[in-house]
Amino acid sequence: MDDTFVLLAAWRRTDDRLSVPERLAHTYADAGVSITITSLTNFISFWIGVITPFPCVRIFCIYTAMSVLFTYIYHVTFFGGCMALSGYAEQRNLHAFICVPTMPKSLAQGRGSCFMLCCTGGRNPLDPENPMDNEENMMMKFFRDNLGKYLSKKPVKVVIILFFLVYLGFGLWGCTKVKEGLERFKMARYDSYSLDYYDLEDKYFRKYPYRIQVVINETLNYADPAVQDQIEELLHKLENNRLMAGPRFTESWLRIYHRFMKDSRTQVFLQGYNMSRKEDFYKGIHQVFFRLSQNYFQQDIKFNEDFSEITAARFVLQTENIMDANDEKNMLIELRAIAANSTLPVVVFNQLFVLFDQFLLIKETSIQAVGVATAVMMLISFVFIPIPSCALWVAFSIFSIEIGVVGYMSWWNVNLDAISMINLILCIGFSVDYSAHITYAYISSEQKDPDTRMRNALHSLGLPIFQGSISTLLGIVILNAAPSYIFTVFFKTVFLVILFAAIHGLLLLPVLLSLTDGWCSGAKKGGDDPPEKETSPPFYITPQHDDIIANKDGKINVPTYKTLADPHFQTVIEEPKYKTTATWTDNGDLDQGIGTSGESSDGSWRGGNDDIVDHATQLHDSSSKLTSVGQPHDSPSCRERENHVNPGFIDDEGFRASDRSRMRGYHHSNRDGKGNNYHETWDDLHIRQGSGTTKHTNGKDLQQRRNSEPDSPLSRYMSRLNSGYVREFQMPL
Repeated sequence: MDDTFVLLAAWRRTDDRLSVPERLAHTYADAGVSITITSLTNFISFWIGVITPFPCVRIFCIYTAMSVLFTYIYHVTFFGGCMALSGYAEQRNLHAFICVPTMPKSLAQGRGSCFMLCCTGGRNPLDPENPMDNEENMMMKFFRDNLGKYLSKKPVKVVIILFFLVYLGFGLWGCTKVKEGLERFKMARYDSYSLDYYDLEDKYFRKYPYRIQVVINETLNYADPAVQDQIEELLHKLENNRLMAGPRFTESWLRIYHRFMKDSRTQVFLQGYNMSRKEDFYKGIHQVFFRLSQNYFQQDIKFNEDFSEITAARFVLQTENIMDANDEKNMLIELRAIAANSTLPVVVFNQLFVLFDQFLLIKETSIQAVGVATAVMMLISFVFIPIPSCALWVAFSIFSIEIGVVGYMSWWNVNLDAISMINLILCIGFSVDYSAHITYAYISSEQKDPDTRMRNALHSLGLPIFQGSISTLLGIVILNAAPSYIFTVFFKTVFLVILFAAIHGLLLLPVLLSLTDGWCSGAKKGGDDPPEKETSPPFYITPQHDDIIANKDGKINVPTYKTLADPHFQTVIEEPKYKTTATWTDNGDLDQGIGTSGESSDGSWRGGNDDIVDHATQLHDSSSKLTSVGQPHDSPSCRERENHVNPGFIDDEGFRASDRSRMRGYHHSNRDGKGNNYHETWDDLHIRQGSGTTKHTNGKDLQQRRNSEPDSPLSRYMSRLNSGYVREFQMPL
């Protein structure tokens, strides 16, 4: 569901006035990298889990990896189609569920609350920009304006860093107290009668819990005193181990046979046997020793078919004071070490060793799987997040979340076993998800202020992270009610993973990125503005240019971008006044889409996607009526052209801003009395500010500036105007 929420958030940020294919293009351009990073990291992390020696872990990882792959394909194909259908429904103001027309909220005033909640939607076509129909998502606004605002404060950042250090300290402390292994009673249901058996066993029989079989699995000459001494030496070492009960509980057929041979009561049965010879030694065992009271040792000796060789032999020892899984692990390690150092081909065994073996492998395997997965996640982060310092923060988040999960699960009575190891591998995927999302959104922000970039990142992906974490927790909370340790452990570990990953993604990582913005901004931070783009006519100016003239305190200044972005500072250049009055007429040139002739330029100005909307009006002074080309020369008039929404230069925000403040410049083409074309120069320029007052500036000042700065953008604009190259132009602020 995480990638679903990311795609929906990206779709929600698109302009619903665009066509559905364009909205889908913007959606996948915005969210495609993020969902690719998370899907790829999850897929690889689970395939790394396949290398573990535990079949249950391998099966789970294979199944989950293929599920991740299918889900990714689903999101880039089928889910895109679902969003497209939703987009077409939005265009027609259709209800999301029942597909019937809905009423915009602005037109549904006075209706009941139920109707407003369930049956309204879309925009009023007569007033599409009204605020009621264009309300921003409340949760997205919260993450930007509330959470982002508080995270921007230095005291809050300090508190979060201190809180993180405390969290990390307890996590590292908990890592030193992790218990390894899965106890037998934990594999049973909580309501199973077998739990009573395990409880009684632990209560009354933990002092002497396990019988250990020492098996010699090769053919030896057991009649040889040297071999007998080697066997006794091995048994003494095993019996003297701190976790063994000593020789009083040892069952050794060799010791009993020696006593049998030396017992005066049984020597009569062995008369005629030379016990120094191997043949007589073996005959005494199967012909005399087994036929008397010691026949239960028959299971400890394996003869060949003719009883001429002993191919295998067994000795049984007793353990003592094995109280928990760590003791079981240590017993296994120490007994196997003694057997490995013996000169005899010996193996120690108990039927529960198959469970104890995981105690030896679980720690090593977990470290190996998590370490390799973390390294691969770092590599993928470096590929998709091209700023190394930010990729390192992602890797640091993975490490921190892993430490937190391992440490705090020990405080929550969860052992490190095969079940929790699965969740540690799962932990890598979740930690990369949230960390990569917020980091990529941060470095993709166009803002230079680190706190503003942080708020933008939270606005873009704070809600998807919150939705993903809540939906995951709601999906697993039912597992806590299951009467089984396996399900309970799964709930506890996934809960810790989601909690810590969400805290890192929403609190810690934004603070770290904003504090180290100089490392994470790359070329954007502190760099000069990009060079001015040379464009061919028609000349169209983006909001980033600083060429627009503003009047402030009676002076002509070149305003900054922030000044232009201020809706209270609206500047409009009105039509200049002329020394002579002449009728505006066509100059007879063919229109090239740049306003050099009077003929209609709809076809040349309008793009193939109809994003450019042209309209022309006739402006004239209040003392005259609208005149045609053949009217007298004393009725001045001029033509105004407005050009909107040029996707090549102006983004949606710039277009919306242009509705609040525009700057228009006018230039007149006139005919003299002989019918020749001529062009007026700028003589007097009117500048009207947002307050409504009108101030004047002499056009000669502009002309002087043009002459002194011939290469400035302003000079180029005036040259185009005065040369007749451009008749009219418009600059959205």
